[in-house]
Amino acid sequence: MRPLLHGDISNAARALLNVPRARRRDLCARMIREAEAADSYCRRVGTLHPFWGNGSLMSAARKRVLADEPGFDDVEYCACFEMILRALIDRQVTPARS
Repeated sequence: MRPLLHGDISNAARALLNVPRARRRDLCARMIREAEAADSYCRRVGTLHPFWGNGSLMSAARKRVLADEPGFDDVEYCACFEMILRALIDRQVTPARS
């Protein structure tokens, strides 16, 4: 996956916010996998992945319908933001990556 920026997290959180709570964890994991696969594809082939883009989390998230971006006074948005951050932290500390 390409380096993460604020826009990657906010777009992913907006994608999560737009689906029912019960589907968020699966979608979160799927977007991360898609970004990783697209980044690998781009490095190998030298062009954008036809479905998931340039290997950024933002590109994977923007393939979905995004909710309008609320402020951090929106508890559901904060929960989605936290879910993305937690998944990325967990990804970084797995035995295969540490």
